[in-house]
Amino acid sequence: MAITNGSLLNSVPATQQATLSTNYLDLASTAGAGWAQQYVPDLMEKEAEVFGPRTISGFLNQVGAEEAMTADQVVWSEQSRLHLSYKGTVQTKAGGTVVSGGIIDIDTDIDGNSMDKIHGVRVNDLVIVAGSAGVVKCLVTEAIRGTATANAYIEVAPYGVASLDAAGFEDADAITILVYGSEFQKGRSYNTSADVGNSGTASDSRGANEPSFKSYMNKPIILKDYYEVSGSDASKIGWVEVSAENGQSGYLWYLKAEADTRARFTDYLEMAMLESKMGGAANDGSTGHPVVGAADLTDDAFDLTAGTGTGTQGLFDAIESRGNVTSGVTGVNAATDLAEFDAILAEFDKQGAIEENMLFVNRATSLAIDDMLASMNSYGAGGTSYGVFNNSEDMALNLGFSGFRRGSYDFYKSDFRYLNDLSTRGGINAAAGANAIRGVIIPAGSSSVYDQTVGASIKRPFLHVRYRASQTDDRRMKTWVTGSVGAATSALDAMQLHFLSERCLVTQGANNFMLMK
Repeated sequence: MAITNGSLLNSVPATQQATLSTNYLDLASTAGAGWAQQYVPDLMEKEAEVFGPRTISGFLNQVGAEEAMTADQVVWSEQSRLHLSYKGTVQTKAGGTVVSGGIIDIDTDIDGNSMDKIHGVRVNDLVIVAGSAGVVKCLVTEAIRGTATANAYIEVAPYGVASLDAAGFEDADAITILVYGSEFQKGRSYNTSADVGNSGTASDSRGANEPSFKSYMNKPIILKDYYEVSGSDASKIGWVEVSAENGQSGYLWYLKAEADTRARFTDYLEMAMLESKMGGAANDGSTGHPVVGAADLTDDAFDLTAGTGTGTQGLFDAIESRGNVTSGVTGVNAATDLAEFDAILAEFDKQGAIEENMLFVNRATSLAIDDMLASMNSYGAGGTSYGVFNNSEDMALNLGFSGFRRGSYDFYKSDFRYLNDLSTRGGINAAAGANAIRGVIIPAGSSSVYDQTVGASIKRPFLHVRYRASQTDDRRMKTWVTGSVGAATSALDAMQLHFLSERCLVTQGANNFMLMK
């Protein structure tokens, strides 16, 4: 009986364990490729983590807090400045004749907000008038609130000079006014007829100043996503060992994909709080635009059948609209960066910012700050000094400054992965040019605000996330399973894992924040 070898075999079995050329099984050969691929998968067991930790969530956990809410929107109030300070213009002449003393038209408060023809300066107040001509201290002799046809103004009597004209001020000069006290004559009360220079007019009544405040609002948005795997594929066993950012590991490919979907959704929760923007007032849902503005919230945003969106105000939008924006500290050179950083401190001084702040910046800005700080340490040979910042002559210099103090402010610097990663803001920044966001300075502390829901002034972190919750449903991070696989809830031959959250970001005291662009 003759035995004929198959043409696809690349070896002949030997009768004993001997390493012969005739019984070598070459799995890489063309003849053995089909057999090898079908029966002997030789795949690398470990999935290569080529992008490092891919998730960017965690920023808000470091700098803020989370709190439940029950309404469709959150409203909070922020106090105004304590002292009375305004901007205006000088009138030194009326019809070509020099005005005795001087007249000052009041236009805005010190932050540039229109006073709407109302100001808090009163008769007998002491004011400082400052402009390009100099600084003059005056007594207010008349204080007129604005009307529908006339602007608000005050008349003053300067100390030391006869008039503002004599002090060098000219018509229409821009000036700043600060109230610093008051002066009354003996026996004089607040009675109108006894006020200095009132000429018996009721418009000179001193009155009382009511504290003002500003109210802000934000509304939550609903974020949704789901992952689906068919009933057949749910039984598959993968050949590649997987790992995820949450510590999960295993061999079932669909579990890996679900973990990625969950991690991506978790990042969306944070990215939405950073990037979201409220719809503009010009976007009216009634004209077919799918996004409506904040002014149209009552009519459209809360209507289940409207089919419109409003957006929500994220961190970056809040800082741009209510906070501070700087284009400095770009790495031009250390001296320029230091001067620009000091300009940031000067702005914080104007806003009454707190002492401790956190810097979350991209790589280029982080290196620019390191170079700026390193340039100030130039007492040793070659521009370095041993023994500073825990360095010694026998160890490498550590110039990656994570915390420093400048003036009366402490800063803690951290690289913000979200601004560096190519698949997140890093890629957007590369295409945004001058509009790229390079970092953000956030106060490390809490603010005192009046919460209209609680009805009292309370301490809250400057940043905190509000999420919808009730006694029956917590929508902070809600997950559930549907389908016929695992939990048999429908006839769908698949398993669906659903994710949902309803949340918004509350940025209190945005004037204490700085966006770096």
